[in-house]
Amino acid sequence: MATALKFPPKPLPAPDSDFYGIEDTLTAAEAAILTKVRDFMQTKVAPIIDKYWVEDAFPFELLPALQELEIGNLHAEGYRDRLIGMVVMEMSRVDPSFATFFGVHTGLAMGSIALLGSDEQKAKWLPAMQRLDKIGCFGLTEPLVGSGTGGGLTTTAKRDGDSWILNGQKKWIGNAPWCDISIIWARDLDDNQVKGFIVENKTTPGFSVEKIRNKMALKVVQNGLITMTDCRVPEANRLQNANSFRDTAHVLRLTRSGVGWMSTGVQMGAYDAAVRYSQQRLQFGKPIASFQMVQDLIARMLANITACQSLMLRLAEIEEEDRLLDQHASLAKAFTTQRMRETVAWARELHGANGILVDAEIGAAARLFSDAEALYSYEGTFQMQNLIVGKAATGISAFV
Repeated sequence: MATALKFPPKPLPAPDSDFYGIEDTLTAAEAAILTKVRDFMQTKVAPIIDKYWVEDAFPFELLPALQELEIGNLHAEGYRDRLIGMVVMEMSRVDPSFATFFGVHTGLAMGSIALLGSDEQKAKWLPAMQRLDKIGCFGLTEPLVGSGTGGGLTTTAKRDGDSWILNGQKKWIGNAPWCDISIIWARDLDDNQVKGFIVENKTTPGFSVEKIRNKMALKVVQNGLITMTDCRVPEANRLQNANSFRDTAHVLRLTRSGVGWMSTGVQMGAYDAAVRYSQQRLQFGKPIASFQMVQDLIARMLANITACQSLMLRLAEIEEEDRLLDQHASLAKAFTTQRMRETVAWARELHGANGILVDAEIGAAARLFSDAEALYSYEGTFQMQNLIVGKAATGISAFV
């Protein structure tokens, strides 16, 4: 007579979402930084983030501990792009909202100044931003202009002596309701070219921000609707090397790769939750991890994650070689976000009814499932990324 199996037959392994060992490509110093970030996310962020997500609030209490990590300027300190990407990936594994806050500040806001600012502007703004003493946001998207920002912004800038007058609105701007500095992109009325401006939120008359409420995704990120009515910004705060949308696109090219890393991290978090749940959840007297259809879902998730990690590692190598082009970043953003949607859906499915609960005891599947939708759309939609790739592949532009 066959003997009934006892579950678990042996100690079960912890989820391993780095199946091909991409972290092994880091140096010892880089690995130490990544470990430090992982510990922060697991011990400081993970225990409280569900509460803040439900309440549509930002955990300001975490900022001092984040400052202590001293990761606000890894690129300028000579660390490789792969480490910077893996840091964002590790943050997103626990909470893509927190990673978005960090990426908007260090990638979009600081990146705009680092890439397009004068030496004087870099010296004035970047040190405090690196320390996270001042937080920034990036104002490009508008209420009526999303994917079409390259074709014409409605926010305008008019030179008036030693200053500029800004008028218009920006929407979906992460960090805007509470940050110190906004990078605002506006169309110069004189030459019809896009210019960039550093606006000091709290001291600029005519500058106001309304928090966007009732979101279904990235609820921890505080998004704002910025309204500018005759905002006067000094010429000293105009980004001196931002003279067309081509310069804006340079910033987006670099941060778009960051969204690929984030999308990969979201999948890792969903996979981790799904594997743990499958090992613990009993049905018919045994863990659901023993069922063939569950193992099929887990294998599919792991394949998506591994493909995305491999793609992102190669993209980082291209970036480290200073050969990154728009189409490289666009392909990565499109592919990883599409695979992310599959992975988080499978993780939520594996959790059954529990997959719609935002509950740390059950896992992050529900929260990550919702947050994935925002990553799929921001930094350029899936379709827009494919058109950029299609133009590069065929030599023919499909843009109007």
